[in-house]
Amino acid sequence: MTTGPYNAPASVARLQRLALIVGVTFTALLALGFFVNRDQFFHSYLFAFSFWAGISIGSLALLMLQHLTGGGWGLVIRRVLEASTRTLPLILILFVPVVLGTYRIYSWTHEEVLAEHPVLREKAKYLNVPFFTVRAAIYFAIWLALAFFLNRWSWQQDRTADRKLVKRMRVLSGPGMVLLIFTVTFASIDWFMSLDPEWSSTIYGFLFVAAWALSALAFTVAALAALAKEEPMHNVVAQLHFHDLGKLLLALVMLWAYFAFSQFLIIWSGNLPEEIRWYIPRIHGTWGAIALGVVVLHFAFPFLFLLSRSFKRNAGKLVIVAVLILVMRLIDLFWMIAPNFTHEYFRVSWMDLVAPVAFGGLWLSLFARELQQRALIPINDPLYETVLEQKAAHAGH
Repeated sequence: MTTGPYNAPASVARLQRLALIVGVTFTALLALGFFVNRDQFFHSYLFAFSFWAGISIGSLALLMLQHLTGGGWGLVIRRVLEASTRTLPLILILFVPVVLGTYRIYSWTHEEVLAEHPVLREKAKYLNVPFFTVRAAIYFAIWLALAFFLNRWSWQQDRTADRKLVKRMRVLSGPGMVLLIFTVTFASIDWFMSLDPEWSSTIYGFLFVAAWALSALAFTVAALAALAKEEPMHNVVAQLHFHDLGKLLLALVMLWAYFAFSQFLIIWSGNLPEEIRWYIPRIHGTWGAIALGVVVLHFAFPFLFLLSRSFKRNAGKLVIVAVLILVMRLIDLFWMIAPNFTHEYFRVSWMDLVAPVAFGGLWLSLFARELQQRALIPINDPLYETVLEQKAAHAGH
């Protein structure tokens, strides 16, 4: 644990203990599901994995974005983002059961399915377990390498105040961002789009890039709002920073909505049976009601609220939108993934509820632990004085 004027408050340690208790308890409960219904276990497992992996990987994208753009908003959330990226080893461990359960999750692993569908026999050159595993290893190697160097150089900056490290992190973040977009695109195709191997969408990967970045930012805003209530961040974070984060949140909400609507519009207007069948079960019955809820609560409400300048500058109000977005991200992922297994029938298993809580407890415990390892703000960054001036200027009004 770090010591000094910017060490994490005691509430973070309490969060770590509580989250660990919840995570272990619900993980044990989820493990029982493995023996009760193995297929459902792996289906719920993938759904929960998709949400928490998105926050870790999306945080890596935001970390590189703040290194590329600079600004006080990036400095006040850097430690939260770095702590989130240091949960990637846990995400890697959680991915192992996905590989072990490919036969229970992916129809393209079934010989009888390949025999009935000639198109899938051609795709088998790409969709096969060995190559699937190798590609996943490459994705994680790139993400872990980017997170390692960005965290290491940031830590060295704290110790040495070497200005060269700022440039080094910025130089890595440029190509790193390109690599991340490509790897997230292919990972989402491998892990989620291939649940229906006969269906494809050219926008699907970009939809996950925007969605995971949005999840990460919503979590980061909520975390910063909680930290800003206590010392030491109470004396650092200003309304201006929440205003900037609110604008970025609005931009990502619009980007996600643009990709989601573009995919729907292109496929629906094309009216091709092999493409439109993905949407048919998802827009009727209960699934259709959920889709409408996603449109209203994931896009319309956040969009309208985040247009307000005063709303974005109010941390208490902004965190409500951030939490709403996180909840809707979870529901949207369920809407995207679950119909691959249940088709037009709506069904929620108890494991669909337990798995996200189990993973969330473990993830939050590790996040809180990592957040305590370093000062909550990089005091040797060149922007540090600017951030303090922004806070002082705000306090003067």
